[in-house]
Amino acid sequence: MAKRYRPDRVLFASLLILLVLGIVMVFSASAIYASELYDSPTMFLLRQLLWVGLGLAGLFALLQIDYRQLRQPGAIFTAVFLVTILLIAVLFFDPTRNTHRWLRWGSLSLQPSEFAKLVLVLFLAYFLERRRRAMNDLAGTLLPTVLVTGMFFALVVIEPDLGTAALLVLIAGSMLFVAGMPLRYLFGLALAGAPVAYLLVVRVPYRLARIQAFLDPTADPQGSGFQAIQSMLAMGSGGITGVGLMQGKQKLFYLPEAHTDFIFAVVGEELGLLGTAAVLVLVGVLCWRGLRIAARAPDGYARLLAVGITTMIVGQALINLSVVVGLLPTKGIPLPFISYGGSDAVVMLLGMGLLLNLSQHTD
Repeated sequence: MAKRYRPDRVLFASLLILLVLGIVMVFSASAIYASELYDSPTMFLLRQLLWVGLGLAGLFALLQIDYRQLRQPGAIFTAVFLVTILLIAVLFFDPTRNTHRWLRWGSLSLQPSEFAKLVLVLFLAYFLERRRRAMNDLAGTLLPTVLVTGMFFALVVIEPDLGTAALLVLIAGSMLFVAGMPLRYLFGLALAGAPVAYLLVVRVPYRLARIQAFLDPTADPQGSGFQAIQSMLAMGSGGITGVGLMQGKQKLFYLPEAHTDFIFAVVGEELGLLGTAAVLVLVGVLCWRGLRIAARAPDGYARLLAVGITTMIVGQALINLSVVVGLLPTKGIPLPFISYGGSDAVVMLLGMGLLLNLSQHTD
């Protein structure tokens, strides 16, 4: 067995800072909202602490195992099967906000699409590493990859959740590239996917409205452009140092989803440019250390795992940040380690556990 070193301390320290900042900002962004709706200002805070605690328990458990044990085909295909069943089952549950994203049992909920991201990383790392000498084989390598990714993509789109579905494609594309898939095949996949993207965006009225609001939010300031405008107001009013923790105004029922998808706007208002810059630096550190682990990985499987997990975490963060600052149309996708959300917190911490595990095997 290869020699084991200490986990990447820079990566772990960055994670802890993001978690602490996230817990503080979840309480700041949700306290008034929780008081009004549930008569308990700490409800979202306590739930987030519970999910983060479960995620950290999973992280430390993953640090104790040999990552090669995850390469067992029985475990991989069982995970793919279970996630597929959950993605199908969620479609038969009662909708929440006109979407079928959550499996609910009383006060508990689970979002299968979040776990689909991590399971896709595990499957592709296993499969592409086994096929590393046959990257030119369309039927034996590319087709199974497209089928599994496409199955997850389609089930998540049906919920509907186009943001997470797009992230699944981004994860698969990055892992195929690192695995050595010829660029002509990747370009071919992109061209084949263009009509699908067109139909999913332009031919769906509410998504088209988001595109139009992205191009000109002021055209419908009380409708499709409302969230983007309120987010810009929050970001702009913070200045350099912010208005002060807990002192933000936009979270007072002006900015929708202030404690979840748009929590970065609350960071900008209350902590200012310094706070938002700190978040960007920490995300940059996660990207740097993740790619560093991939570059120094002891084998192809570890390299693909590191790339997939880094893409999952950093890619989702960049999508969220781009939406909040107006670089992308409004889309509901949380900011890793900062936004409120149980399934996302657990999956992201499990991913970090795998990444830290891999760092133990790099010199």
